[in-house]
Amino acid sequence: MTENPIAATSVEATPGPFSLIADKTALIAIDMQRDFILPGGFGESLGNDVNMLLKVVPPLADLLAAARAAGMLVIHTREGHLPDLSDCPPAKLKRGAPSKRIGDPGEYGRILIRGEYGHDIIDELAPIDGEIVIDKPGKGAFYATDLQQILTEAGITQLLVTGVTTEVCVHTTTREANDRGYECLVVSDCVGSYFPDFQRIGLHMISAQGGIFGWVADSAAVIPAIAALSAKPVSAPTSQS
Repeated sequence: MTENPIAATSVEATPGPFSLIADKTALIAIDMQRDFILPGGFGESLGNDVNMLLKVVPPLADLLAAARAAGMLVIHTREGHLPDLSDCPPAKLKRGAPSKRIGDPGEYGRILIRGEYGHDIIDELAPIDGEIVIDKPGKGAFYATDLQQILTEAGITQLLVTGVTTEVCVHTTTREANDRGYECLVVSDCVGSYFPDFQRIGLHMISAQGGIFGWVADSAAVIPAIAALSAKPVSAPTSQS
């Protein structure tokens, strides 16, 4: 008996075409949380313009809809800590001189504390039943989580990477994934930074030197590829008597 061939489709990307493979790809939406995204949240308390992240929401919502329609595995992450902060290292807790620190009372509850309103994902991108939510204490989605086990058990070899921020949690997760052998396609208009220069440089660093960490494409290229892939039949094995 021969194996079923795996359907694939090509995405126009930088530094070159990305071959998107059916049943081998997951979409990961990184840290689209109220504390980072919404006015009055932790991100804004650091002096950042949250509008730079809010503009990611519409294209990411469209990409999520396409992935869901195609039956793609969707994973969400949330960065945050236990209420007693036992999993938050001092260097992270004390960094800089913000007006508010992790664990302090904020507009949406204690900042970046699991179970608080601000720790959760914004309504527009909220997980639906059956989607996986990874709670992570660090910047990367693989550190101190069961993400790799989940991907391995699902047979995933490729990631569509989205979320915030481009230069921090998106970059860290992409690098972690690359080191573990995953092919990463970062969707450029579905990732965001508070700083335009960091957005531009961060995306360039991923695809530079022949794709040192992965590929980059926008949702206008990725969404039709997902739709084509979901509509492409996978040949059944030939019956043998």
